[in-house]
Amino acid sequence: MKHRALIGLTGGIGSGKSTVADAFAALGAGVVDTDQIAHRLTAPNGTAMPAILAEFGPSVADSTGAMDRSVMREIVFSDPLARKRLEAILHPMIGAESTRALEAVDGPYRIVVVPLLVEGRHWRSRVDRVLVVDCPRALQIERVIQRSGLALEQIEAILDAQATREERLAQADDVIDNSGLPAELPGQIQALHATYCQLRS
Repeated sequence: MKHRALIGLTGGIGSGKSTVADAFAALGAGVVDTDQIAHRLTAPNGTAMPAILAEFGPSVADSTGAMDRSVMREIVFSDPLARKRLEAILHPMIGAESTRALEAVDGPYRIVVVPLLVEGRHWRSRVDRVLVVDCPRALQIERVIQRSGLALEQIEAILDAQATREERLAQADDVIDNSGLPAELPGQIQALHATYCQLRS
């Protein structure tokens, strides 16, 4: 069986990862989004919820039984050790679910969307190429404010906890510039799609 290339798609919050991933999926790529898996794991009756509640207590669940992301955000950004405790629960589960999903998807190549790909070592060694969706920090902030309503201080805390733009670009094999108009994206994505389709061996 031919090896289907595995592309690690990453970028900071508000960079446009989901938009780019959806465009690749529309072209036929097999896409797995680790953020979506994390949401499923922490939804009501999610697989991760018993361990999260045991570790952090009932205050981190909302009225539906899902993880209250705003409460957890406050906890992990005020206490680095709390963040490590949460990651110790979630990351192995996300890794296992992602591996199963990647084996099941169709397409000439596969894309795994990993927001913290550069920050962690798990995915960097597994992917064939790293694709970074890039834009300036100011534009990231503007987009997140528009879509989420988070306060500027919260957004900056999230950005400060992520790799810098320079660190991310230093790890990139490929870059999509998402700092301009939406109409500038399809050409970049089509060109990379053609490249990735040729990576099978």
